[in-house]
Amino acid sequence: MNHPTSLKSLILSVFKNRQLVLQMTKRNLLGKYKGSFFGLLWSFINPLFMLGIYTFAFSVVFKAKWGLKEEGHIDFALILFASLTIFNLFGEILKESPLLIVSQPNFVKKVVFPLEILPIINLLSALIHSAISLCVFLLFYGIAHLALPVTILLLPLVVIPLVLISLGISYILASLGVFLRDIGYFMTHIITILLFTSPVFFSLDRIPEKFRYLMLANPLAYLLEDARSVMIFGKYPNWNVLAAYTALGLCLLILGYWWFQKTRKGFADVL
Repeated sequence: MNHPTSLKSLILSVFKNRQLVLQMTKRNLLGKYKGSFFGLLWSFINPLFMLGIYTFAFSVVFKAKWGLKEEGHIDFALILFASLTIFNLFGEILKESPLLIVSQPNFVKKVVFPLEILPIINLLSALIHSAISLCVFLLFYGIAHLALPVTILLLPLVVIPLVLISLGISYILASLGVFLRDIGYFMTHIITILLFTSPVFFSLDRIPEKFRYLMLANPLAYLLEDARSVMIFGKYPNWNVLAAYTALGLCLLILGYWWFQKTRKGFADVL
């Protein structure tokens, strides 16, 4: 059976199965914390806990600075929280992607089930977690500074290319995860490497000039800088870079979805 590979077919499938997508997203979110006392509260307890650890380690122990005038631990924490919110969106999507098909063998055997919506459901779950973290950020930033930068309204424009890139990679990983089970274990290490090789704990300006080109090879570098610009510093994003990465994200999504659709006929044989 040949499955459509165009981006249009993906959009139509998501629209056609929108109720199923919403129901499975809700089930995914609630099931993740099923049986726990705090439930969905863990969605911002976890980032707050990690924020405290990272802030203590980098700001207190290593005396890391962002280079702001009269910078305190609260300012460092807010900038770090903004960075982690964006990075964790990317990291969560990648972490779950290799298991999307493997963990749902019953869906693979159902000819009528639209497997292509599984990465979309994973994406929506990650976006909801990020939205909760963003609410926490807005609350703490408002308390600390009594006002929010107007440019934060541009944050969705910064997130769009990240979403497109993440979804394209997600389709590729979801397919490869069926045939190469080790990818699921390997992704944990990849995400850790990306965390410390992306400008999450520091700005690009702190990187020595001779090594900066290596950091700029990472697409997350520009997107994290732009996210901090609109969320913290009240600056506009780099529109040229944003347009370029949006185009890159679209190309990656088209390629990833094409690969997923071309390889899905082999899923049932492996599972």
